[in-house]
Amino acid sequence: MQVRATIVALAALMAGGAAHAQATGETLKKIAEKGEIVMSYRDAAVPFSYVDGNQQPVGYAHDICLKAIDEVKAELKKPDLKVRFQLVAGSARIPLLLNGTIDMECGTTTNSAERQKQVAFSLTYFVSSNRILTKTSSPIKSFADLAGKTVTTNAGSTGLKQLSEINAEKSMNMRITPGSDLGEAFLLLENDRAQAFFLDDVILASLAARSRNPKNYHLVGEPMSIEPYSIMVRKDDPAFKAV
Repeated sequence: MQVRATIVALAALMAGGAAHAQATGETLKKIAEKGEIVMSYRDAAVPFSYVDGNQQPVGYAHDICLKAIDEVKAELKKPDLKVRFQLVAGSARIPLLLNGTIDMECGTTTNSAERQKQVAFSLTYFVSSNRILTKTSSPIKSFADLAGKTVTTNAGSTGLKQLSEINAEKSMNMRITPGSDLGEAFLLLENDRAQAFFLDDVILASLAARSRNPKNYHLVGEPMSIEPYSIMVRKDDPAFKAV
């Protein structure tokens, strides 16, 4: 009961923050008053959002967001506006945006109809697709071969949603074991606790390329989706989205 009460309290707190952000619809005002803008980053979403050798956030999506922030500075006439970077996990990115912890989500987030019910998106800057990463020694060659297998993906991802839906629809009896982040999910595959990793192909390729033995992994199967990446911002705030 105590755990349930805690969850309910946290949900109420998040909902309250979301209601405040949507009621005012004034992200620019919030940024101006605080004198800072907060953009998120991921630690392993190469080449879009990750940390370099000095543990500083870098990447293609990161650069796009910095350009957008230049426009925010110009709009507010605040060239000295402070920019703060906030690390987020895939499962936490929408709640942290809704409760005002971050102002822009700059990673590898798919613009989907379901997510549009809660948030808004910029124009698409890259298109990926969900595929399978497995070891080269594995007999898995297609999605059908995942039946009865242990499959990992990233918590809070469209990959997890698609995997779960197909598993139920086709009674494939997959054991789906999400990782809390990209590194944890890849570790499940690397240590043979999962036989396949299902997610965006560009992310899977980057994880394999940076592993200890890149030749041990390959992408297999047909693309299973279209994943348009966009910068995520709060809904019902056309002024901020326009900037």
